[in-house]
Amino acid sequence: MVRRKLGRSELEVSPLCFGGNVFGWTINEDTSFKILDHFIAAGGNFIDTADVYSKWASGNQGGESETILGKWLKQRGNREQVVIATKVGNDLGIKGKGLSRKYIQQAVEDSLQRLQTDYIDLYQSHIDDESIPLEETLETYGELISQGKVRVIGASNYSAYLELKSYNSLIVTFLLYRYVYKAT
Repeated sequence: MVRRKLGRSELEVSPLCFGGNVFGWTINEDTSFKILDHFIAAGGNFIDTADVYSKWASGNQGGESETILGKWLKQRGNREQVVIATKVGNDLGIKGKGLSRKYIQQAVEDSLQRLQTDYIDLYQSHIDDESIPLEETLETYGELISQGKVRVIGASNYSAYLELKSYNSLIVTFLLYRYVYKAT
């Protein structure tokens, strides 16, 4: 399967991204592994999940999809060949929600542990969080990039207004990352 650049990042992904929200919800671990094996065998390399998947299913608390994906990555030993996208911010009940520095810092550690990896290729804000200044969220992402925990950031399910509003903040954060975080 042909690979293409994801936006302006260095990530090269298959044109199809496998959505992992079904792991631990409508399909069990064994079936998830088989489907992932077929996806990779067909040339795919881009897999999407989120910390909240699949909290909505009876008996689940969130993180089930990341956990199954992490087990598969460890068993197959193919982490370097797969591009993992995951998301943060949705309500995980007692575990919290949002895009504050404190929450993101804890959430990324939890995701890394569940995914059994030391980095996330694409880390995305899953929702708008107007209670937190966008600069705080973006600065936190910049720190995670400089620490090597995250390669690229993105946004999912953002309103058009916040997308436009975030443009100026993104430029500021990029400049901070480029001139401050990269320099240290």
